[in-house]
Amino acid sequence: MTPRYLLDTNVCIAYKKRKPGIPERIEALAAGQVVMSVVTWGELMLGVEKSQQRERSLEILKRVREIIPVVGTDEEVGNHYGSIRGQLEMAGTPIGPNDLWIAAHARALGIPVVTNNTGEFARVSGLTVEDWTQA
Repeated sequence: MTPRYLLDTNVCIAYKKRKPGIPERIEALAAGQVVMSVVTWGELMLGVEKSQQRERSLEILKRVREIIPVVGTDEEVGNHYGSIRGQLEMAGTPIGPNDLWIAAHARALGIPVVTNNTGEFARVSGLTVEDWTQA
């Protein structure tokens, strides 16, 4: 199945915590239509490492990964990263390094990034941003 949405870390966390509306939206889509970047996976694994209940957190995260698979990066993502970073730095409006990689990943795939951090991602030209936490 071709991915249709790339989820930002905050949306994966909202799914994990079963925040209203998020699980229903994700689970209504066919398998593989909603994915997370390997960068998001890394951020989620950081949360596991910092957890006082590491094993429990890891098990929950593995279940999340069954619904929201992880997709890796490639040369095209790197091309978008360089382009986006250059544009944002020249405009004096940089974004965080992980958000930059996630934005590059979504733009390279040609799919929206789903986040509640719309202010950061909205600065990236050519990137579609959706916020599923808003009704």
